[in-house]
Amino acid sequence: MKFGIIGAGIVGTALAVQLTKAGHQCVGVHTRSRLSYERFRGFINKDHLQLEELVPAVNCLFVTTQDGVIPLIAEKLVAKNLVVPGQVWIHCSGSLPSAILRVQEDLPVRCLSLHPLQAFASVENALMILSGTHFGVEGEVEELGTDIVKDLGGIPHKILASEKTLYHAGAVVASNYLAVLASMAVDLFAEAGIPRDEALVSLLPLMQGTLSNLERVGLPQALTGPIARGDAQVVKGHLDQLPPRLTEIYKGLGLKALELGESKRSIQGLSYPLEELDMLRGLLGG
Repeated sequence: MKFGIIGAGIVGTALAVQLTKAGHQCVGVHTRSRLSYERFRGFINKDHLQLEELVPAVNCLFVTTQDGVIPLIAEKLVAKNLVVPGQVWIHCSGSLPSAILRVQEDLPVRCLSLHPLQAFASVENALMILSGTHFGVEGEVEELGTDIVKDLGGIPHKILASEKTLYHAGAVVASNYLAVLASMAVDLFAEAGIPRDEALVSLLPLMQGTLSNLERVGLPQALTGPIARGDAQVVKGHLDQLPPRLTEIYKGLGLKALELGESKRSIQGLSYPLEELDMLRGLLGG
């Protein structure tokens, strides 16, 4: 595969390096940022090319820009008459469907989306963890996408284009909102007198233990704590003491925990005592 990169950010640079290692040919890169190109060239010695040079020379074109720029790139390629029949245009957005590249109905290109389900802090970090990363694959040539992901050392998952926003929302909940939950827990520890820097350090092993349980036993078995036990009095105590700004968040999470708790007990052939279940639902607003 001869490929080109438009947008020399972390993802584009890491993809170029890994695909080259897998035996594919990187023809070059096009980027507006001189600093991004200098960083790119520090990892892979390829020329910066104008679109007129890059696009006709490749059979796969990766658009690894910010989401809002992706359709603008496609429009620019059309405006410059840089549309190569049969070429595959690929973007790496988690929230946008591959069809965002099809800015005209009759474009003779095939569109594909490959989204790495991972948070990359730097190019170095991306190169360390790209192998083993799960990818959402969606578009007109999903088999090619699956092959590319495997060449990257990744694990492909085909997703529905019509529901891709929900896929991305799930990724945001699992990654970004995990940091938000940690912040909420640190706030509560601080209210209890533990300095914030100590609070995070003390919470991380607990969070890592939960992640380990998720990996080891999965859902819903990894759920522990007062709602899993059906301890309504503990939940009431929490709600009595919580700062008002956190109450509704706690209740929403608690209702989801109660769903998991019911599933966990069902697998074990058990159920919550009716009085206990009603009390928990009443406390949590369910």
